[in-house]
Amino acid sequence: MIRTLDAALPHGLTLSCRVTGSSTLPVLPFLHGFPEGAFVWDDMLERFGDRYHCIAPNLRGFERSSAPQEVEAYRAKHLVSDIVALIDQEAGGRVEALVAHDWGGAVAWSLGAQRAEKLKRLIVINSPHPATFLRDLKGSGAQQSASAYMNFLCRPDAEALLAENDFARLWPFFTAMGAADKSRTGGGWLTDAVRDQYRALWSHGLRGGCNYYRASPLRPPTASDQAVMGIEFPPDSVTVRVPTRVVWAEDDIALPVALLDGLEAYVPSMDLMRVPGASHWIIHERPAFIAHQIGEALRTI
Repeated sequence: MIRTLDAALPHGLTLSCRVTGSSTLPVLPFLHGFPEGAFVWDDMLERFGDRYHCIAPNLRGFERSSAPQEVEAYRAKHLVSDIVALIDQEAGGRVEALVAHDWGGAVAWSLGAQRAEKLKRLIVINSPHPATFLRDLKGSGAQQSASAYMNFLCRPDAEALLAENDFARLWPFFTAMGAADKSRTGGGWLTDAVRDQYRALWSHGLRGGCNYYRASPLRPPTASDQAVMGIEFPPDSVTVRVPTRVVWAEDDIALPVALLDGLEAYVPSMDLMRVPGASHWIIHERPAFIAHQIGEALRTI
């Protein structure tokens, strides 16, 4: 049975969470991405709630979680501080694993590099490591083209445009990768009922989600914005030294598989599972497979 929890954190923010399992069990948090919310993990919460205290927060800016208006509030250090505080409060300072996708994965990579003592393991699903993402945003025309949507999401009117006409500009995030195509393996998951879940989520507001893109310098360079070209990450600052399973759906049109090249240099204890024929939305497409990957990682890494 999925419960809801409003986790009031010591630094003044509240994260609305979805929870299963007894609070006496080892803690297993799940972090979502954009344009999603905590509900995308419901299947995992139900599958693992008999063995773990599963908690899926809506990240700051999403659903009923605190949503500061200023862009600065969405810098990586603040996003990481939210999850560190949640781990301290709900798990006594360390979790069995952190499971994360998309923007949740960006937070997880940072946490794994900077606060490794908080994690026994890391499980990342289709979320680029900052070092390989930076490399390809600088030097790969394919990645720059695939990430061009990020610059649209930085526009000051992005949230208003996304909300127009029953969120007409948001549905293609899913349908462009087969979400409504029942003939495709894992396709057809974007049913009327799931659309209603997304409408309810997005109706809480989209500014917070767009602010993630506005606050991050990791986006394709343009004629007027070359900030990414001046960024360098010292290797030690982005090296993840906890056992990590990376699950990578290869048909992700926003995150080409070239992002995996050289990843082992920054994740020395990595177990990589590549998944042909699956898209960025693999959590919706293949929930049993994702549950198996999580379960295996919890047993073996």
